[in-house]
Amino acid sequence: MKHMPPHNDALRDKFIGGMSHAASTVNVVTTDGAAGRGGVTVSAMSSVSADARRPTLLVCVHYKTAVAQQIIKNGVFCVNMLKDDQSYISDAFAGRFKEQLKDKFDCADWVAMPSGAPRVVDPLVGFDCHVISAERVGTHYVFFGEVASIFIADRGSPLIYARRSYGATTRIEPATTIRAGQEAEKQRLNVGFFHTFGPVLLPDIIRRMTANDPSVRIEFVEGDQRRVRESVLSGESDVALLYDADMSDGLDVFPLTELSPYVLLAQDHALADKPELTPQDLADQPMVLLGTTPTTAYFTGIMESAGVTPRIAYRSSNFEMVRGLVGQGLGYALLATRPAATVSYDGHLLVTRPLVTDAAPTRVVLATCKGKPLSAQTEQFIWFCTDVFNLHP
Repeated sequence: MKHMPPHNDALRDKFIGGMSHAASTVNVVTTDGAAGRGGVTVSAMSSVSADARRPTLLVCVHYKTAVAQQIIKNGVFCVNMLKDDQSYISDAFAGRFKEQLKDKFDCADWVAMPSGAPRVVDPLVGFDCHVISAERVGTHYVFFGEVASIFIADRGSPLIYARRSYGATTRIEPATTIRAGQEAEKQRLNVGFFHTFGPVLLPDIIRRMTANDPSVRIEFVEGDQRRVRESVLSGESDVALLYDADMSDGLDVFPLTELSPYVLLAQDHALADKPELTPQDLADQPMVLLGTTPTTAYFTGIMESAGVTPRIAYRSSNFEMVRGLVGQGLGYALLATRPAATVSYDGHLLVTRPLVTDAAPTRVVLATCKGKPLSAQTEQFIWFCTDVFNLHP
């Protein structure tokens, strides 16, 4: 028998660190049958061959999970390749919502594949497989599955996991020449931003930066707090503007500015004549809530801390939809970002009034990935951000 080398903890840790950079789709592997129903989140899934008797793939499942034994005994499994808006399903089957879910399968709706294995109603792809081989390698079973049936969604993009964070795919235009590709790489800057205040704060910064260096090529990653935060952690964004809330220890954060909450009203609203408003003034009014993390908790928390339960009539994650509903007289909104325009998209006049509250203003920060060297473009962007907000010493 060949002598096995001693276990090397340093090599193991380096291997795990290296593999964390390998981007992969996020998949929930499910099974059902005589051994019961089960499922687990895996990123180790790969095509083996399209040209066997039937197409074949493999998945790796930790041997200590109940699901591993269920797959062996049931002899079937389904690989649910998730879309980029289905990270909550991944988290559920990774055990992150144990206190919220009695059964992990309660996180989504399911249908049975021909084998009987459960499939999310709307994954990006579902591969229905019969086990043809199961081999334990170290801490994991490697299951080879013969694909018997496939579901493919009409639209959607895959949820990606890399650098211990979720991400999404972004199309990259190929370079026309090797030299062009090398030059473009040197000049590219990926900037993430929270979708409400980015359009107000960023354009002036971009104008100044490109006027100083016309060769810089800036691309954007926009979304809610989770989406943008994870884009920085995964390396999709070089730098991002975010709220200083629910930040990761893996980020370096630099404060830029504070945004105080205010009340947005239609110009002819009954409260528009008041110079300022308190939560108590708004107690009987319908609220149009900007329903995105972290603003939802922040704005409702302001009301609740003042002893007022907000009467939420409408909820939208779209900033201009909120302004449009307010402009139509359907309620008030609490906001922090202040666009220059005093008219909604559909032409209704809006007014703002200070909100009298003890709540601290929200902080906007710059975030970069901790430990990652900053490119010249990133440092230049940070300099212009601090210049715009008069933060230079």
